[in-house]
Amino acid sequence: MKYDGMSFGMWILFKGSFRKNLSSILNFNESEAKTITAKAKAKYHEIIEHLPEFEKGDRFKINIVSCAMFAAFLLSMEKIPSKEKVTEFYNQAMMTKPMRWFCRMSGKNRFAEKNIAGLKQTAASRAGDRNPYSWNMDLYEYKDGQGYEARFTQCGICTLMRELGLFEYVPALCKLDYTMNDASGVSDFIRQYTLAKGGPYCDCGYRKRSSLNNASKSAKDNTSFDGK
Repeated sequence: MKYDGMSFGMWILFKGSFRKNLSSILNFNESEAKTITAKAKAKYHEIIEHLPEFEKGDRFKINIVSCAMFAAFLLSMEKIPSKEKVTEFYNQAMMTKPMRWFCRMSGKNRFAEKNIAGLKQTAASRAGDRNPYSWNMDLYEYKDGQGYEARFTQCGICTLMRELGLFEYVPALCKLDYTMNDASGVSDFIRQYTLAKGGPYCDCGYRKRSSLNNASKSAKDNTSFDGK
């Protein structure tokens, strides 16, 4: 993958936030934060250039680029802090004002027919069969029409982080799913398994928030899917 377009844009958009949170969350001083950021930029280039080009229209390219940036910062620290602190660092670094705006805007279209059609197309493409750094996904719509579950059996983040010797920090990236969903304000996020913790798949369930008011059980217990 070339360092241009999306990968270049991600660095420009988020490098300041990552550097800021090196100090505010991980307690590195200003000099240390500056040094780590400089090393991370070089490491980020290296990781990006190692990755293959993604197929046109692969919606998960942004996920692997974000992972590459996170990994680059971890690999640029002399000693990586605790998993808990690293999780807080990544989530705070990613949730900039523009990102929160993006989450709100994308949330408005989460249950739109066009978005569901796009998810079905993504599921059918099975890009992870051809690119180990992409994802394979199955889509299950709730029979009551109140949302859907995206179920991932192949995860490019797991592949990359394992190669970089950072697999134990994958849950820090998984946590961002909850954070971004909360920022959207339109749905409740439902998860039972992750591949990072040995599950059979990663499930990402999105149930319309208003639909939970009349639920007598937890959303996960009540969920039924087409085709199951």
